[in-house]
Amino acid sequence: MTERSLFNLAAPLITARGSRLLSLSLCVAMLSACAVGPDYQRPQTAEPAQYKAAEGWRQANPSDALARGAWWELYGDRQLNELIEKLNSSNQTVAQSEAQYRQAQALVRSARGAFFPTVDLTAGKTRSSQGTGSSNSSLSSSSSGIRDTYTAQAGVSWEADIWGKLRRGLEADTANAQASFADLAAMRLSQQSELVQNYLQLRVIDGQKRLLQDTVEAYQRSLKMTENQYRAGVSGKDAVAQAQTQLKSTEADMIDLIWQRAQFENAIAVLIGLPPAEFSLAESTDIPQLPQVPLALPSQLLERRPDIASAERSVIAANANIGVAKAAYYPDLTLSLNGGYSSSTSKDLFSLPNRFWSVGPQLAMTLFDGGQRSAEVDRSEAAYDETVAKYRQTVLDGFREVENFLVQLKVLQDEAVVRQQALDAARESLRLTQNQYKAGLIAYIDVVVTQAAALNNERSNLDLLQSRLIASVQLIAALGGGWDGQLQVSDSQND
Repeated sequence: MTERSLFNLAAPLITARGSRLLSLSLCVAMLSACAVGPDYQRPQTAEPAQYKAAEGWRQANPSDALARGAWWELYGDRQLNELIEKLNSSNQTVAQSEAQYRQAQALVRSARGAFFPTVDLTAGKTRSSQGTGSSNSSLSSSSSGIRDTYTAQAGVSWEADIWGKLRRGLEADTANAQASFADLAAMRLSQQSELVQNYLQLRVIDGQKRLLQDTVEAYQRSLKMTENQYRAGVSGKDAVAQAQTQLKSTEADMIDLIWQRAQFENAIAVLIGLPPAEFSLAESTDIPQLPQVPLALPSQLLERRPDIASAERSVIAANANIGVAKAAYYPDLTLSLNGGYSSSTSKDLFSLPNRFWSVGPQLAMTLFDGGQRSAEVDRSEAAYDETVAKYRQTVLDGFREVENFLVQLKVLQDEAVVRQQALDAARESLRLTQNQYKAGLIAYIDVVVTQAAALNNERSNLDLLQSRLIASVQLIAALGGGWDGQLQVSDSQND
């Protein structure tokens, strides 16, 4: 409904002079569409042309609204994919962030509503009395009467946003909602990353358990062979003791893996919104594959890291709040229109003689507040400087994290080559040593030492694989979720 139609409904008896006054006020308000305070400009940050740990990487433009896709599918594990889907729908930390985002969206709708007129309708009955009295020296007399008043009234008021206070407020609320949306994406990515890391570590523990089980079986055979040789008088009692010590130590290591696995399993249960008692993961014979990190592709750090997007949008909100604070120096113009009916009886209340109306603009301005407005402007500017510094630090931290994980993955890859060579040598040494022991050429202590070295190399390789898997997840998270350049615009971006 337009202001003119509201005017006609509420005050049908407005004179031509009053109508011209209202129209003039509206024109003044519309033509004075300025907004005080600074317009937003993105703060300058130190952005390298490329990552020093990965030649060919370069900085791209921020586009955090791009969909990141199912980056966890890089690990080729169906059960992991199912767990992530449960996390996306049932994780309570993500649910909290989603509720905060809906609150921010509601504030944006509320700020938009401030641009429209407010229409009120009231109806009521009042009983009142008014006394008249006279006095002469110490003597006085009074009388009073009681009357009923019935009213029905409609009113329209509208604040003209001459100085842009409402526009700056909407700008701030919109930026805060966008920051909340980015916070939601950051929290979801963080929870997904945590689940993937827990799952990968659990599967590596399954691999370690299989290794120890195979080792225990091998040690049991060695113990049996040593006991047979002892009974035959070929080996001494010390060889049997050494074989038993080696076997029991390995069994203890295998038992120790039980509580470690339970911790990761319980963590996964909580991440998907289940109590640990209601969740379990069966052991698997496969460890998820290690994704290959591209050697060269555009850096998408600022494009896809939601924490950086959130930090920048907080800067936008803080910048707009400066305008809101400065607008307090200027007068507020409110246009109001009221009309209705008033009568001492309910009968014929809505009749022509009982009608009344009023219309007119109102200017309100604070002349002295003891420096409160000035202090609020100073506070808003300081808050802006704080958010700028936080944004710049978030960018720097993002580059640092990516550089660290790139270096870590490169070093671990080189280390994996050397460790595999060491493992191959240890396996060959164990084979030769066992053959020499069976032939009676060496003592059993030599076999124990060689077996321990081979087992240590096997476990070191598994630990190294775990480190590489975890570093790959951390790199993906540091890049905002994967490195696939074929992205699509997300439909979940806010207003």
